[in-house]
Amino acid sequence: MYFIRKATPDDVETIRNIAEITWWAAYGPILEKEQIEFMLDEIYSIKKLASQLTHDTQTYLLVVEDNKPVAFAAYSPRDEDPEINKLHKLYCLPETQGKGYGKILINEVVNKTIEAGKHTLDLNVNRYNKAKNFYEKMGFAVAYEEDVPIGKYWMNDYVMRKEL
Repeated sequence: MYFIRKATPDDVETIRNIAEITWWAAYGPILEKEQIEFMLDEIYSIKKLASQLTHDTQTYLLVVEDNKPVAFAAYSPRDEDPEINKLHKLYCLPETQGKGYGKILINEVVNKTIEAGKHTLDLNVNRYNKAKNFYEKMGFAVAYEEDVPIGKYWMNDYVMRKEL
């Protein structure tokens, strides 16, 4: 049995742990080890996560299965266009993949987006990440490509969009 709950600042380590496990599984085949380590330290630092959760700059949702958090999503309005929500993060522990938690989390973010009176949900996905196929099945389509610098590395992404 599972349920979804909004994450709190007390969940920083939980989010970091899920990210650590899922990033190696998702990006190990397509990114260098040093880049993964850098990105995890940059994006999932305790300070950054705590700030996002404390100041509600990103809303994090956790899937809890049998009292254990196993997946999370994070979303917020886009900085450059607050009428569009952006799904920043969606990660499920490898052992839970195939249980539908990614779909459940996307549907929950879609519902929250509609409740906020918005009609567009964007996300970025690495151009070589097989998750692109999953997002297409969930109704997202490539809107454009972008290359985002993070430190000395680049995130070579598709921006995918779903109209609600």
